[in-house]
Amino acid sequence: MPTYEYVCEACGHAFDEMQSFSAPKLRKCPKCGKLKLKRLIGTGGAVIFKGSGFYETDYRSESYKSSAKAEQEASKPAPSTPSESTPKPEKKSETKTPKKNE
Repeated sequence: MPTYEYVCEACGHAFDEMQSFSAPKLRKCPKCGKLKLKRLIGTGGAVIFKGSGFYETDYRSESYKSSAKAEQEASKPAPSTPSESTPKPEKKSETKTPKKNE
């Protein structure tokens, strides 16, 4: 059921009322009792999908999907491989010294 906005032209009282589409407009102000109510034109409500299975990416076009995939691939860093100019650390050779017996 939609929510309609009303304002009384006599006393200035403003309020919202939930009514069905087929319900007649309200005419009598609940505050002052005069027949000066005016229904305002509202912005309306957005469609809200509730429940599982509704995702914003479900109904994307193929061109959007391909450009998003290309953008994702471009943002990945290139895998780093050790180059030949980078010196590799050398292993130190360990020599064992005999221990003296006392």
